[in-house]
Amino acid sequence: MNARPPETFALDRMATPIGTALLVTDADGALRALDWEDHEPRLRQLLRLQYGAAALKDAQAPRDITAALTEYFAGDLASLNAIRWRVAGTVFQRKVWTALRTIPAGTTINYGALAAQLDMPKAVRAVGFANGSNPISVVIPCHRVIGASGSLTGYGGGLPRKRWLLAHEGAVLKPAPRGRAIAA
Repeated sequence: MNARPPETFALDRMATPIGTALLVTDADGALRALDWEDHEPRLRQLLRLQYGAAALKDAQAPRDITAALTEYFAGDLASLNAIRWRVAGTVFQRKVWTALRTIPAGTTINYGALAAQLDMPKAVRAVGFANGSNPISVVIPCHRVIGASGSLTGYGGGLPRKRWLLAHEGAVLKPAPRGRAIAA
């Protein structure tokens, strides 16, 4: 029997203004996952779904990745474009994740518009599911997708982080309807 050994990835932790980020990289120095320390079980689950039995070992992320993230959090929003990343996922998920990279910083799009952009206007729920399965938070900017009404909708790292990221990028959000607060 020729069972393939589990893929091994490096796991690093990086302090950011919105919590400790977990950075998962491969042997080639490509970013495979970015999530938040308080959501580590989610990170591990996404890795399992995409790579099967993956082993994580503590190791420093490549300097170019941490430098680009540091620059992003310091205000250089374009620095994320320098990060090399690689994902598994289905063909459809990768198509959605690639489309997310085309949403400019400081702007938002709703799920329906994103589905239409992909020439799949009836796939709104599937687009939402793929968005929620994004393994590389921030770099693949799933936080830029909002509800049709302009409301903040789910974000794997929590709505306060989503709100912070959008404000950091200069996105203008609609205020919550009077008497109703948008969940944080």
